[in-house]
Amino acid sequence: MGVRQTVRDALTRVYERRLARALVGADVPRHVGVIMDGNRRWARSIGLEDVAHGHRRGADKIRDLLAWCDDAGVQVVTLFMLSTDNLSNRPEAEVSALLRIIEDVAVDLSAPGRRWKVRQMGAPEVLPPETVAVLKRAEEDTCDRPGATVNLAVGYGGRREIADAVRSLLAEHAERGTPLEALVEQLDVEHIAEHLYTRGQPDPDLVIRTSGEQRMSGFLLWQTANAEFHFTDVYWPDFRRIDFLRALRDYSARHRRFGE
Repeated sequence: MGVRQTVRDALTRVYERRLARALVGADVPRHVGVIMDGNRRWARSIGLEDVAHGHRRGADKIRDLLAWCDDAGVQVVTLFMLSTDNLSNRPEAEVSALLRIIEDVAVDLSAPGRRWKVRQMGAPEVLPPETVAVLKRAEEDTCDRPGATVNLAVGYGGRREIADAVRSLLAEHAERGTPLEALVEQLDVEHIAEHLYTRGQPDPDLVIRTSGEQRMSGFLLWQTANAEFHFTDVYWPDFRRIDFLRALRDYSARHRRFGE
C-alpha cells in the first residue's frame, strides 16, 4: 500500500469518527430501505466480464450494512435484491446466478448466532421453487430472533404488491360475505395497507439508492409516500460505513413535514 493510500485511509477514518460523533442523539430512521444498485457496473469497471462477480461482491456487503444499521438502532431494513422486471428483462444465466447468490444470502443471514429476523417480500409464484423454499426456511428459522427485521425483496414489484394487496383484501371480504357496495363505502388506505407485504411494519423513513441513479424503480411505491431519499454515486459493492453515516446525517438534518 502506497503512502498516499495510507494517508487517504487515515483521513477517511478520522472523518468517519467525526460523522459518528455528530450523529449521537440525532433522529434515527426506524425503517431503512436500500436499492442496492451498481453491481454489474462495478464488475465491468474493474474489467470483469461475468457480472455475477459484482452480484457476489454486493451480497458480501449486506452483513456490513446490517451491522451498521444495528449500531445505529434501525429496526427494519428492506433490501431490494431482485425485481419482477429483472426476472423478465435480464439474461437467464445472470438471473440464475443471482438467485443462487440470494439463496446464499438468506442462508447466511439465518445462520445460528445471527440476531436478524429474515422475511421474504415479493411474489413467490414468480420465483423458482428452490429459491422460495430457501427463503421460507430462513423466515421460519429466524421468526423468534430478537434483532432487526430484514426484508429480502426478491421477485418484488411495487405495482404488483399493490395489486396483490387489493386482491387479498377482496378475497378476505368475499369470504366474509361483505356486499360489494358495503366494501366500496368502507374502503380506505389503511385497509389496503393491512394487506401489503410490509403489513405490521413501520413505513420506510429513509431510502438509500446507490450507483448514481435517482429513481425508485417501483420500490415500495405505497410505503414511501413520506420517506426521505438519499442518492449516492457509489456503486453498491463499494458502499462504506462512511457512506451510510452520510445518509443518516442527511436524514437527521431534514425537517419531515408529512404533508404539512
